[in-house]
Amino acid sequence: MTKVGIIICARYINCGGGKCLRALREHVGGFACYPKEEPLELVGYANCGGCPGGNIEYVPAEMIKNGAEVIHLATGLVVGYPPCPRIKQFKEFIEQYYKIPVVIGTHPIPLKYLTAHENLSFWTPSFKENYISHLLSEDKKIMEAYN
Repeated sequence: MTKVGIIICARYINCGGGKCLRALREHVGGFACYPKEEPLELVGYANCGGCPGGNIEYVPAEMIKNGAEVIHLATGLVVGYPPCPRIKQFKEFIEQYYKIPVVIGTHPIPLKYLTAHENLSFWTPSFKENYISHLLSEDKKIMEAYN
């Protein structure tokens, strides 16, 4: 069993987490990297603290105390408008400081958001290739189901 923490964008502070929890249960989106038969347990769910991400410095410690073995930065940080300009720094800081892997993405990118974002300048080829290629390679039918 892998124990997971999720950090969402503070713009979505009132989000109930339905898409993230569904993706965790279905092993899709950011959770497709785990074998289908491997149980996943959510041990922490928090927001970044708002720009510039003040909770990023402290929230992972609480998640780790609760057993987190990996932290997922929610898909909302990727497809919210505008996408989080600090997502790469969040990943680097958490991995370096807390020595825990960080996966960018939780639920699949909804197809309607993919269509809206894929040609925008802030989704650079480097960002797509190095940070979200696993989300972009999701089956389009699954992406549509997350609209």
